[in-house]
Amino acid sequence: MEILIYRKEFELDVINMILPIQQIEFGVPVTIADQPDLKAVGTVYQKGKGNFWVAVDNNQVIGTVALIDIGNKQVALRKMFVEQHYRGKVFGVAQQLMDTIIDWCWQREIDEIFLGTINVMEAAKKFYLKNGFEEVEKDWLPKAFPLMKVDNKFFKREIQ
Repeated sequence: MEILIYRKEFELDVINMILPIQQIEFGVPVTIADQPDLKAVGTVYQKGKGNFWVAVDNNQVIGTVALIDIGNKQVALRKMFVEQHYRGKVFGVAQQLMDTIIDWCWQREIDEIFLGTINVMEAAKKFYLKNGFEEVEKDWLPKAFPLMKVDNKFFKREIQ
């Protein structure tokens, strides 16, 4: 397994991994039309201090994570997904993705990471807390934070 910076050739594999997790596994009523960013990774994520990474095993995309540069030495964490079979400590995919973005933030002198998620993603919430995030009120988010209409739980982690 390796963590790679996103390239356009990963687009379809990323979409085909993320949508079933959202729609089927978690019952989130979201479509590809609701996520135009997945067809514009280069212009949405890969600019400023942002980026998008994929975890790949045997030429298969098994995980993703992204950061959007929202200015003021802050980023928004987005698209943190891991295929169900690869979740947990055995493979450590989520942790490797998280370590990748934390290292990225240190190297680029980013001060804070913000993220939004939904109530049903209990394991994700525990994972974020274990990785130094704290839950914050929606009102505490920076004005530049890109809100998703389905998100109802918000977290922040200080880096520097």
